[in-house]
Amino acid sequence: MRAFLRLCHLRQFSTTASSSSISISRAKAQLRTEYDPDKALEIYSSVSKRHSSPSSSRYAQEVTVRRLAKSQRFSDIESLIESQKNDPNVTQEPFLSTLIRSYGIAGMLDHAIKTFHQMDQLGTPRSTVSFNSLLTACIHSGQFDKVPQLFDEIPKKYAVSPDDVSYGILVKSYCEAGLPEKALDALLEIQKKGMGVTTVMFTTLLTALYKKGKSEEADKLWDEILKTGCELDVAVYNVRLMNLQGSRPERLKELIDEMSNIGLKPDTISYNYLMTCYFKNGMMEEAKKVYEELEGNGCNPNAATFRTLIFYLSRNEEYHKAYKVFKKSVSVHKIPDFDTIKLLVEGLVKKDKMKEAKGLIRTVKKKYPPNFLDAWKKIEEQLGLVSVNATQDEAER
Repeated sequence: MRAFLRLCHLRQFSTTASSSSISISRAKAQLRTEYDPDKALEIYSSVSKRHSSPSSSRYAQEVTVRRLAKSQRFSDIESLIESQKNDPNVTQEPFLSTLIRSYGIAGMLDHAIKTFHQMDQLGTPRSTVSFNSLLTACIHSGQFDKVPQLFDEIPKKYAVSPDDVSYGILVKSYCEAGLPEKALDALLEIQKKGMGVTTVMFTTLLTALYKKGKSEEADKLWDEILKTGCELDVAVYNVRLMNLQGSRPERLKELIDEMSNIGLKPDTISYNYLMTCYFKNGMMEEAKKVYEELEGNGCNPNAATFRTLIFYLSRNEEYHKAYKVFKKSVSVHKIPDFDTIKLLVEGLVKKDKMKEAKGLIRTVKKKYPPNFLDAWKKIEEQLGLVSVNATQDEAER
């Protein structure tokens, strides 16, 4: 709390000392790579109010709240958000909606609901904008059962009319709660009200059905999507590709060709699923070709691309090739997850490629968030790399 009070002082001081302020774009850039909660809070506190709007500063506030929440700093989160209620912008609904969302991100849903009910007291107009922020706060906090409850209560109490975004969140809440059947009922209700069922709603429900192993129901829903004339997008096709990863590659290729034929451009995610399918079917060269042709197809590899490649190359004991892919992922700032890289470094040591293993460890210790440092040190010890690295570090100093 002392740290927070000190930073509140910095924020007040910044209104009179512009030299200590930073732009919102600079704050966003710094927050992306800053995981220390106190430093994140200091960056956020240094943002110049003159050059930031409620919408532009939302990202910075939400990232700061995430950093604090991860460190269980809930009292500091409450102090930060409650202090914003003294800001003159609090009478603007988008500004206050950000506070509601931030409480949701912190998992403090009771505070989010309380803030929504305080809007009259704060002089803030209430509409579907803040209502949707409250529903989103339920999703962020993982309290999916609260969405249907509030969906029923709030419109009656405040005469707020749910829109298609509201219904989209309702559908998502049912799907996240593992209740796709209720989500289907919600879609029927939307249609009865004469509202348009969006592609996002279909995509969310399709994903939930496939995840529950209800492929037959999902396929029926797909047919319904086509009948409604709803404009399909790449995301909804990717859901079908995701479900087909375990089948033959020809089926995925047909679906990707279908996308192109109706004017949709398959994206990196589409090709990742095709590449994974090839790997699962033991077709290593075909999978590598998908990766090599990504740029030619107008796509750039993402972290999932590199994770898939490194995992299957390592499993096939092609560690040298996997290490080359790792270096590429570093150069484009798309390094895969801990477990995938652990598999690679263990394989490099197994094949006596100690130079590459040591280089990899040095790199990930710099690139991964600080909370992974102990885990990498443990891997060093287990693989017998720590003494060598320690000697080199001493020499460099």
